[in-house]
Amino acid sequence: MKVTLNRLNDDFHFEAKGASNVVVHIDSKVNEEVHGASPMELLLMAVGGCNAIDIVSILKKQRQQITSYAIEVEGKRKEVRQAKPFEAIHVTVFLEGDIDEAKAKRAAQLSFEKYCSVSITLEGAVEVTYDVYVNDRKV
Repeated sequence: MKVTLNRLNDDFHFEAKGASNVVVHIDSKVNEEVHGASPMELLLMAVGGCNAIDIVSILKKQRQQITSYAIEVEGKRKEVRQAKPFEAIHVTVFLEGDIDEAKAKRAAQLSFEKYCSVSITLEGAVEVTYDVYVNDRKV
């Protein structure tokens, strides 16, 4: 897998592309005018996106009817020398529809523990936890 980044201004605005050729804008919050997500925001988005794709895929295969899917990903950071890496990431999944709660819980478990390459990449370095809500009820 390979991505490319090209600088677009005199500051920190970059355009990134991977094999899909989809453009992602990356920037730093140092300036008032921000043109993209920060690398740390992108990492949280990657965790959420990877798990979202897995969970939806698993539930669709089980013929569960998802009418709404939302996810919140929150990272807790620590100070290490001059850096501030994540020490913990918590994901909250919100599902609505005609969905069996046990199937939703199992889909999340499979995603976080077996299928999601992003979450598994972080194992040992960052504690990743999750909660699942189906129709506003925690399962």
